[in-house]
Amino acid sequence: MKAVVFHGIGDIRLDDVPDPTIQSPTDAVVRLTASAICGTDLHFIRGSAPDMQAGTILGHEGVGIIEALGDDVRNLKIGDRVLIPSTIACGNCSYCRAGYFAQCDVANPNGKTAGTAFFGGPKTTGPFDGLQAEKARIPFANIGLIKLPDEITDDQAIAMSDIFPTAWFGAEMAEIKDGDTVAVFGCGPVGLFAIVSAKLMGAARVFAIDGLEDRLDRARELGAECINFEKEDPVETIARLTNDIGVDRAIDAVGIDANHAHHGESHEHALWQPGDEPAQALQWAVEALAKAGTLSIIGVYPAGFDNFPIGTAMNKNLRMNMGNCHHRKYIPKLIEMTLAGRVDPSKILTQVEPLTDAISAFESFDTHESGWIKVKLEPTVTASKEQQKNVKH
Repeated sequence: MKAVVFHGIGDIRLDDVPDPTIQSPTDAVVRLTASAICGTDLHFIRGSAPDMQAGTILGHEGVGIIEALGDDVRNLKIGDRVLIPSTIACGNCSYCRAGYFAQCDVANPNGKTAGTAFFGGPKTTGPFDGLQAEKARIPFANIGLIKLPDEITDDQAIAMSDIFPTAWFGAEMAEIKDGDTVAVFGCGPVGLFAIVSAKLMGAARVFAIDGLEDRLDRARELGAECINFEKEDPVETIARLTNDIGVDRAIDAVGIDANHAHHGESHEHALWQPGDEPAQALQWAVEALAKAGTLSIIGVYPAGFDNFPIGTAMNKNLRMNMGNCHHRKYIPKLIEMTLAGRVDPSKILTQVEPLTDAISAFESFDTHESGWIKVKLEPTVTASKEQQKNVKH
């Protein structure tokens, strides 16, 4: 089968690899009908998040059809259409039973204290082959697969595999209440869904901070007040627009590959280039918060990152919540919200590309080609590329 394979920093390829097989009674094999490219994938390819193993299939978002099941998967059948949460969890341990699926004691083969297990990540997360492929093996399928209602489209479902639940988790950790003023740093797919989530949770005002106008245009369509950090200082602007109070809640949806403002200087984003100011989003978020505000961190920061403005945060009595999303906990709720018409997750998609064009799609996404915000990959696409790309909502 075809799959996007990591070979080294800056080196990914579309390879022919063996089809996955059942290895445990709780496994399933899924034929993928949709996958996606995520900013987290870029952290691995750029080398910002270390310890990726050559030969690992990338990707942690997926929708598909069950082709094979282990004997102990008793709640699903071959032919079921399913959504794949990006984190892997056993469903049995005390953490899973408490809803902390991202801290499962069992799923990560590196041991109980190794942290989150997920598809297509570095050695510390498994590693497990990912979902940018024609087929995938899904461990603990009884808990790791969610049967989809017929009314939910693949375009909607793929956004609920990772980015929407991560954003909802981030908004929940921000402790957003009715009437709050919120700042979302980063208007990539997760940041855009954080805006949606904040509004659904009752936020009165949401500021969106980014340096790319196409992303800010999307944020504005969602009702956010937009700040381009390439044109103005976001902390000063937030202070002025809140009468020097600041925001009640801030969400960092950027992570390790943050960039500082270049203010009109020539700034060509080279292929697979890490961000030039890893702590920038955290610094701005802490400074923009009102006293006794809440900071939520859902941007990816790998082990070893230790640059945080702790003194400023402490002196403002800020509360901080952070971590990897417990996808399996939130996805059923988001499906219900979609069925009820409260939200349409597919509106965040901007491109649909066949898996065979994944490498060029990665390059367009990595270099911030205008309009490339969220890319869905179709492993079994039959329509022409011209028909499929540039999805508009």
